[in-house]
Amino acid sequence: MNNFKSSGAFKGLSVLGVIAACGLGVGGLPREGQSRDDQYAHLPNTLTLAGVVRDFRERTVAGGHPDFERQPTRGFAHYAYQVMDELDQDGKPAFRNTGYKVTREWKDSQNRNITPPRDYIESRSGDQAGARETALGGSLTTAANLQKWYRDVPGVNMSLPLAVTLVRQPNSNVYTFNDQTDPLYATRGGFFPINGEGFGNSPGGPKNFHFTYELDTSFTYKEGTGQVFTFTGDDDVYVFIGGKCVIDLGGVHSAVSQTIQLDRLTHLVDGEVYPLKFFFAERHRTQSNCRIETNLELRNVELPSTTALYD
Repeated sequence: MNNFKSSGAFKGLSVLGVIAACGLGVGGLPREGQSRDDQYAHLPNTLTLAGVVRDFRERTVAGGHPDFERQPTRGFAHYAYQVMDELDQDGKPAFRNTGYKVTREWKDSQNRNITPPRDYIESRSGDQAGARETALGGSLTTAANLQKWYRDVPGVNMSLPLAVTLVRQPNSNVYTFNDQTDPLYATRGGFFPINGEGFGNSPGGPKNFHFTYELDTSFTYKEGTGQVFTFTGDDDVYVFIGGKCVIDLGGVHSAVSQTIQLDRLTHLVDGEVYPLKFFFAERHRTQSNCRIETNLELRNVELPSTTALYD
């Protein structure tokens, strides 16, 4: 069993990464493929965001969490409405039910997947209706068990800081984190940040498949400028903007995408600063995919704390 280290350094962060994690952009000379007449050259080349990863044991081993390595009652798939529309008093996702299996994705006029309907997200011309089952799907177990996903619980999970770096794409204001091209994760065959750490790798293999990850960031809303956030991956992912769920990718499934156009959100006011909270869960073998694409200039709200570190 390997130990998480209780040092102040962020996993995967250089000195420049720590500066960026504190909310400061890291610029520099144009990268290869980045034109010197780039109209977005004033933007930092990278955004490094500091979050918290929590390791869990799968349900079949002693001390395992019942939601990890779980097969939903209605089968592996994207499930919607597992969490409430608003965060709880601790700023964490709150349990609504065990999820409804999505049988057809909701889409926008550009054929991008969008979240199932919510009253604070405006519909647009060209949107295509999706569909879900009406019976609950058993994608997770109970409210008490969901509460442990994103909280430090001694004996149930172990946590440590983890940074991810979003890279500005050539001659654009779009930032991307992609496990397939990131220098570290490309060598690991996916988003596997804690192989050999925490409780150790999943039984029978060289990878750790059972963990959650969260980011607490903020940005300034600029109405009419086309601000957008897209996630592609698995398993469960929830994104909350201004305290409301805007990306809802619950369930145990292969990689699925969802996009939110911020101008659809009726609770946002031009020029105001809003939190964007990102919650990820990897709950099942054999893949772990994570791709973030956005033109938001995200910054950390504060350096996250971890209280369940190994000795």
